[in-house]
Amino acid sequence: MALVTAENRKWWGLGALGISVFMSMLDNTVVSLALPTIGKDLNTTLTQLEWVVNAYALVFAVFLLTGGKLADLLGRRRIFIAGLVVFTASSLACGLAGTGASLIAFRAIQGTGAAMMLPATLSIITATFSAEERGIAIGIWAALSGAALAIGPMVGGLLVEKAGWEWIFFINVPVGVIGIFAALRLLDESRDTSAVRRVDFPGLVTSGLGIFALNFALIQGNEYGWGSARIVLSFVAAGVLLVLFLVVELRQRVPMFDLALFRIRSFTAANVNGLLMFIGLFTYILYFSIFMQTVLRYSAIKAGATFLVSSAAILIVGPAAGAIAAKVGARLPMVAGMMGYGIALLGMSRLDEHSGFWDFAPWLFLGGAGFGLIVAPMTDTVLESVDVTKAGVASGMMQVFRQLGGALGVAIMGAILAGYLNGLAPGQPGYASNFVSAWHTMTIVAALITFASAVIAFVGIRRQPAPEAAAPSPLVQGGSR
Repeated sequence: MALVTAENRKWWGLGALGISVFMSMLDNTVVSLALPTIGKDLNTTLTQLEWVVNAYALVFAVFLLTGGKLADLLGRRRIFIAGLVVFTASSLACGLAGTGASLIAFRAIQGTGAAMMLPATLSIITATFSAEERGIAIGIWAALSGAALAIGPMVGGLLVEKAGWEWIFFINVPVGVIGIFAALRLLDESRDTSAVRRVDFPGLVTSGLGIFALNFALIQGNEYGWGSARIVLSFVAAGVLLVLFLVVELRQRVPMFDLALFRIRSFTAANVNGLLMFIGLFTYILYFSIFMQTVLRYSAIKAGATFLVSSAAILIVGPAAGAIAAKVGARLPMVAGMMGYGIALLGMSRLDEHSGFWDFAPWLFLGGAGFGLIVAPMTDTVLESVDVTKAGVASGMMQVFRQLGGALGVAIMGAILAGYLNGLAPGQPGYASNFVSAWHTMTIVAALITFASAVIAFVGIRRQPAPEAAAPSPLVQGGSR
């Protein structure tokens, strides 16, 4: 009996998509723990080390909309595989980089590949699975992406300590090659087949530059100072470019992104929820990782392994959340997940330098379960709001909101932490107590933002009938077309 049959082929294809999602999301966090070792081996400056992370994040954010639009126009499988090839090749180049400058350049290329892959994965799921199956498929997608973010620190710690920092990039190569061959074998092609199809270059340029300027200002604000000319001008440029993008799109006969979608209450609410959720998520992952290593004195491996508690909860709850949303609608699981997530953050706010594993393990599990309940229904809400032919650009816009939320989270929480530490470094007198005070403030702020997100979900998310195009798309199919 064949392992891959006509009936289960799409589920095997989901596995190929999951591999790529796992890799691209893993690279959001896995590099952070390797930075000290990279700096020592490549003799880089602190600014160069920051750009090893920022180059990926910025380019990823800038090209998400472009990647989604190209997937709709040129073929989702084609753009997905092209992105996977770029991501895999640039991962190899990152591992072989001999200077800080070359590593930064290859990380930027890696971000381009990720931005091509990620929107395409969701649009392929939308075009492949029926409305009844899509919730489970997106739940699996969400569980893998959440688990990748959560275990990134552990994977990074293990590879850096046992194999060398290069292997945080080399490990992507065999996985990427498997993903490429699996995609060629298992995924069907689909695209936007509307009568008028063309690339909206003015929209792509203005949105890309505007998103770049906004993310640059948020990422670098704490470094240069929020009142510095560089940051102020970046915010001004972002405002001008994004307003220009709106003007261009309103005048275009065939715009890159249909702004009328924001008139749909559920579409807008789900995207705002994504932005707010990622503010809390980056507090949860990035700053708690620093808390464990610099205050509790955990090793990189021990700190990373601690997040397995959250990963387990995400993997348990995530796939079920999509099925629950299909039966009762997205609002209930989203509100419940955000409330659980916020309560977990409040529980974490009570930690101090004397806390042990069992003081935070229950909150890590509750937070992971909350995240697992949120992502699949939120994602499905966005994709149900659009015709299947526009799924790529809609998923790209959704990821832009989430990436912006992550940048906001780093900016807000980083400013709070810097204010409390006042230049203190790990190990110096007063560092631990000041960090704990900052941690209390950060987690309470993140919890309040998360509770606000729950209110927005309760008010804004409405159950809506699946659009007529929600069934598996017959428009363009075939494994090799």
